Amino acid sequence: MIYFDNAATSFPKPPQATAAVLECITAWCGNPGRGAHDLSRRAAEKIYEVREQLSSFLGVGAPERVVFLQSTTMALNASLKGLLKSGDHILCSELEHNAVLRPLYALKKKGVTFDTFPVLGRTNNEIVQEIATRIKKNTTAVVCLHASNVCSLSLPLPEIGAFCKSRGLRFIVDAAQSAGHFPLDLRAMHIDALAVPGHKGLYGIPGCGILALGEGVTLAPLIEGGSGVDSGSHTMPEALPEHLEAGTLPVPAIASLNGGLRFIGDIGIPEVQKRARGLFLAAKDRLESLDGYEIYEKDTPGAVLLFNRRGIPSTTLARLLDKAGICVRAGLHCAPLAHKALATPEGGAVRLSFGLFNTREELDSLWHALKHAFP
Repeated sequence: MIYFDNAATSFPKPPQATAAVLECITAWCGNPGRGAHDLSRRAAEKIYEVREQLSSFLGVGAPERVVFLQSTTMALNASLKGLLKSGDHILCSELEHNAVLRPLYALKKKGVTFDTFPVLGRTNNEIVQEIATRIKKNTTAVVCLHASNVCSLSLPLPEIGAFCKSRGLRFIVDAAQSAGHFPLDLRAMHIDALAVPGHKGLYGIPGCGILALGEGVTLAPLIEGGSGVDSGSHTMPEALPEHLEAGTLPVPAIASLNGGLRFIGDIGIPEVQKRARGLFLAAKDRLESLDGYEIYEKDTPGAVLLFNRRGIPSTTLARLLDKAGICVRAGLHCAPLAHKALATPEGGAVRLSFGLFNTREELDSLWHALKHAFP
C-alpha cells in the first residue's frame, strides 16, 4: 500500500509515537485527576509533561493554556462559540474548512454574521488589505486556516495577527494542516486561539485535539462535566485547563504526542518543509509528463497537491488508484468554499498529501498506475 492521504491523518506513525502509546497503556494509563492512587498521579504527571512540550512547541508560554479536546474541530467550535456573541461580525478566508464554516453558519442563527476575504493570487500585504477593507463597526474577530487542506497555499499569520492586534480583534487560527509543517508561535503571531490536531503533522494517534489560548483569553465551556476538581460545584472550575476539559481525557492519544513531538523535533521543521516541497515538485513533474491532467495552484509547492484528469470524475480516478494500492482522497475534502475558489469541477478533485514516510519511488508507482489506466 502507498499512502498519500496524510492531510486526513498521518500514516504510518513513527516508532517514537507507538512506543509512547504502548508504554502508556501497559505502565501508567490511569485516569488523571480521578483518584488518589499512583496510576492517576502518574497519568497526570505524564500529561502535564506533554502540555509543557506543546507549550514550548507552539509558543504558548504557559502549559495550563494548552487544553486537550477531542479534535481540532471541537477546538474550533469551542473557540468560535466561546468568543462570539449575538451582534458580532467575523471575517474568514475563502479557503476555510467546514470545521470553521459550519460553526459560523450555526452561529448565524444566534445573530453572528460573517464575510469571507479572498486569498488566491494575493501577496501577504494584499491579503491583509482585503481583511482591512471588510472591517465593520461590529467586527470582533478574524478566523482563518494557516495552511489549506486542498492545496499548498498558506496564509501570513504574523501579518494578520499584527493587524488584528492593532485593531483590537480576536485572532482564531485553524492549524490542522500546518502544525508540524510550519513554525507556530502563538505569542509572536498574536494568536488568541489556536486549534491543532494531534494525529496529522504531529504524528500522534487519533483522538486528541489541542486548543492553545493566548494570555487573557477566556472561553465559555463548550461542554460541562466532571473535571476531577471542585466536584461539589455546579459549574466548571474557573482555572485552565480544567475549565474546558470536561470528562475523561484521551490519555493514550495524548501520550502519543510525546513521541510524535520528539520525532518532529529530531527532523526539524525546515527539513519537513524541504521533503514536502521535493515530493510536490516530483509529483508535479510526473503528472505534467502525462496528457490530460490539470494541477491546481501548481506553482505553490508544499505538502498537498490537488489534480484532476479532464473528463474523469475525481472519485472514479481515486477508485482506480485504490485498486492499484494507492491511497488518495477525492471530492470536496470538507472544504467546498476552497474548491469554489480554485474552480474545480462540481465533483471536486483528487488530493495527494505527503508525509515524512513518502518517497519518490512511490510517486513512480503513481505515474505507472495513471499511465496504465489511461494509456
